[in-house]
Amino acid sequence: MSDNLPELSKSFTEKAVMWDSHSLPPEILVDIIIRLPIKSIITCTSVCKTWKSLVQNPSFISDHLRHSHSTTKYLLFSLYSKTAWQLGRIPHEQGKEHYALHWDDNQDFNEYTKFYFPLLHGQERFRVVGTCNGLICLANYICCDTFIIWNPCIRKFVQVSRPLPLPNIPPFRYSVSVGFGIDSKTSDYKVARILSFRDRNSASPPKLEVEVYSLATAEWKTLTTALPPTGTDCYGNPHASVNGALHWVASRRTKDNMLIKFVMVLDLEDEVFSEIAMPKFAENERNLPSTISAYGNSLALYQEVSMNYLNIWLMKEYGNASSWTKVVILADQGPRYYRPSAKGFRKSGEVILKMNDTKFISRDLETQEIKDLGNAGYYHTYVDYYVESLVLNDKKSQLCSY
Repeated sequence: MSDNLPELSKSFTEKAVMWDSHSLPPEILVDIIIRLPIKSIITCTSVCKTWKSLVQNPSFISDHLRHSHSTTKYLLFSLYSKTAWQLGRIPHEQGKEHYALHWDDNQDFNEYTKFYFPLLHGQERFRVVGTCNGLICLANYICCDTFIIWNPCIRKFVQVSRPLPLPNIPPFRYSVSVGFGIDSKTSDYKVARILSFRDRNSASPPKLEVEVYSLATAEWKTLTTALPPTGTDCYGNPHASVNGALHWVASRRTKDNMLIKFVMVLDLEDEVFSEIAMPKFAENERNLPSTISAYGNSLALYQEVSMNYLNIWLMKEYGNASSWTKVVILADQGPRYYRPSAKGFRKSGEVILKMNDTKFISRDLETQEIKDLGNAGYYHTYVDYYVESLVLNDKKSQLCSY
């Protein structure tokens, strides 16, 4: 991106008010505006009604999204300061969790911009569920019954209606797993909420209840067909959103009471479940906790072998369980690099690790080279790819106050 682009875009929007809106062919106008920084594109909506209509047109929003995907990508970090986590939600900058975008295509990993959570809910804490096409989905901790879909680049958000009320809880204990992604056929953004119920007074297997929210209809619905078999236990978060489907690590017991683990998949188009087999673990790896993440257009699994070691498995061909490959075992690098926790991948394929001292590093899986990324976060941090977009600009939404 040219260093002069912000100045050029400012000049363009300042002079635009003197132009007749019909002085440029529509296709030329679109080609110019779509290349502007997103703040300048939003400014264009104030030039005239024609430009506002153009920028809010779903076709333009889709074209802009394709352009963003083909140019610069960022890495999004959600970072709590130590003060923020200890004091909860407090209304000043030092106590807020913040979100930082970093350039992922330069050697220095420079920060591009940062922004803050758009709403305050008393002392309630929120966490990132997932990101997709410039949208960030947030949910409150524990119950996960309050969701926000937020586009920080255009400063708009949608407060999702609450899911259906839970049944009478006292005899049960339950866990909640959530996910966020896109139906690739209809381009509808969806939130999934999976409740796993266990009867406190019996040894019966858990029962799942699955709810899906559609941004297009602004409604929740409960799935009643093609659910996972009885006894399936979803391991919560994180999840991976890949190829129009959501993925969680799950398990259930066989008739012989053997515990089997697998990847549970929810296709967001048909809203049906399927399974992908786990790698062929060694005997000492079968019962290790596993977490999942996206790896490009496929999946990655992480296993914490001990305080000092981390297994990384990559699915080389999406959906093909025989393509799981153990790429590397990461060893302890001394006190500073103690107990690595994998958070995701850079565009280059380097794995991003959060260390015990809160620092983030990236590690090349072939050369084992380590880079200090220069940022830090406490407790529940989140890392994912991010592209700027205009998604939500054509929908009824609320404007952030920041």
